[in-house]
Amino acid sequence: MVGVLVAGLLVSRSTGLAADLAGGALYAALVQLLVLLVAPRTRPPVAGAVALGLCTAVELAQLTGLPASAVAAWPPLHYVLGSTFSAPDLPAYAAGVAAVTWLDATRRRR
Repeated sequence: MVGVLVAGLLVSRSTGLAADLAGGALYAALVQLLVLLVAPRTRPPVAGAVALGLCTAVELAQLTGLPASAVAAWPPLHYVLGSTFSAPDLPAYAAGVAAVTWLDATRRRR
């Protein structure tokens, strides 16, 4: 989890589409790892669905402007809520969740 967090923070300092997509995937991976931390017995596909749902909800909330207002009040919230909607983030979230789901399922089989 720490490695994903550090990688995400490093990627957030970069610019361009590749950095944005990598950041989205790492964000979703971290959310899924947090779901598994809170509920470790959750099956990988269920944890993935919860994480993807949370990430999608946060992304769609950006269409309302509420996250941007919260970030304006306390800038560190940018790492959690973002500030502007970005459609390419949605497939990036799916990729991050798919990677963690696969890794978790593989680890559990052993």
